[in-house]
Amino acid sequence: MEEESQPPKFALPVDSEHKATEFRLFSVAAPHMRAFHLSWISFLACFVSSFAAAPLLPIIRDNLNLTSTDIGNAGIASVSGAVFARIAMGTACDLFGPRLASSSLILLTAPAVYFSSIASSPTSFLLVRFFTGFSLATFVSTQFWMSSMFSAPVVGTANGFAGGWGNLGGGATQLLMPLVFSVIRDIGAVKFTAWRIAFFIPALFQTLSAFAVLIFGQDMPDGNFHRLQKSGDKPKDKFSWVFYYGITNYRGWILALTYGYCFGVELTVDNIIAEYFYDRFNLKLHTAGMIAASSGLANLFSRPGGGLLSDVMAKRYGMRGRLWALWVVQTLGGVFCVILGQVGTLSASIVVMIAFSILVQAACGLTFGVVPFVSRRSLGVVSGMTGGGGNVGAVLTQLIFFRGSRYSKETGITLMGIMMICCSLPLFLIYFPQWGGMFCGPSTKTHATEEEYYMSEWKSNEKENGFHLASLKFAENSVSERGVKADSVTRPSDQTSPAHV
Repeated sequence: MEEESQPPKFALPVDSEHKATEFRLFSVAAPHMRAFHLSWISFLACFVSSFAAAPLLPIIRDNLNLTSTDIGNAGIASVSGAVFARIAMGTACDLFGPRLASSSLILLTAPAVYFSSIASSPTSFLLVRFFTGFSLATFVSTQFWMSSMFSAPVVGTANGFAGGWGNLGGGATQLLMPLVFSVIRDIGAVKFTAWRIAFFIPALFQTLSAFAVLIFGQDMPDGNFHRLQKSGDKPKDKFSWVFYYGITNYRGWILALTYGYCFGVELTVDNIIAEYFYDRFNLKLHTAGMIAASSGLANLFSRPGGGLLSDVMAKRYGMRGRLWALWVVQTLGGVFCVILGQVGTLSASIVVMIAFSILVQAACGLTFGVVPFVSRRSLGVVSGMTGGGGNVGAVLTQLIFFRGSRYSKETGITLMGIMMICCSLPLFLIYFPQWGGMFCGPSTKTHATEEEYYMSEWKSNEKENGFHLASLKFAENSVSERGVKADSVTRPSDQTSPAHV
């Protein structure tokens, strides 16, 4: 049996779905670790493109005569496009696979990055930021891909690293764009031409990453969607049912709200923080960019740390551990956000901003430690809803607190922290019958099992045709979400059920 469940073609140990049960960060073994590296690099490229304008705003606003309202609108536009794109991306992943869905979107949005170099008015600047922002939907394909490649015990870690290292683009662009701009200007270009030429660097990076995903990527451990569907190994699912089971699962909506005020806050900070330090503390453009970069660059370890914490808590306390860790970390992030708006010195602001950034990014990783378990059939839709929630949060936050002059940036930051604390409270309502919720254990019903939960997404005629078999394997591999304590106390008879093969 061992040879059957773990064929020699995989370099990493796998479970019965051929998902990797180990996460080896510095490996590039196909298909699991190769998919990981392709996903985070392509997502990073999209992040760099989407926020390339932010550190150059003081130059761009002088060139295009942008008002503070124009800048606020453009910031909102940069994250609003991805709201619906993320939901659509989730569905596309469910139906066509993450490889095609991701590379197609990256190539479709790349021209907008090139066109940034010819923006000549507030309207055209807003439009290029809007269309470039669609590329942020590649986050959904990144998380879907990791959830398709990695098993329950390590899926939080894989999602955390892929999302976190991709989000590094928010910090990297704060360093990269001022540097590229300076080099082009020093070569001899005037500053109003130099910022335009600088946009060709992120545009080229984004284009090349799309071709890498297309050429070297693979949808699932056993192959691409198209080949698996053609051979009959993967049934072609119906869009209507995939969509239905995704949007009717209330847990997805709560996670979308939670994510709106961790990732949404992170996106908002990427847009405003360089300008905030530049204006409030009268810093040089390059210095403000470096301080702002430290916020985004914390993703190198903070979001992966959140994913890792989620897996560690799940090992001991099951799904309930994942939910408690998410609530605690996000609430603490909100507290530090409130403090950031109150402190008045440069050194204190930097220290508090870094602590706040680490917590808010860890909360993002913790959120996607829970997402893969909400639905097996509609994983992409739930991932898209949650990811889209992040963008909705960013749009609302910027619209309410950082558009025009109604609030000072300090007041806006404080109010944003209060919103974070409030929007983490609905996590108390998430309940899985087979694992429990934050305040109560699993259901005492005889049949409240992983199998029953995931089988409820399939009709009897679909089960007759074997469409549910992948969900059955997933249910078997999700037994580990009971945790060591819960499993020994509530279900001693099931303790031998394998978490992975």
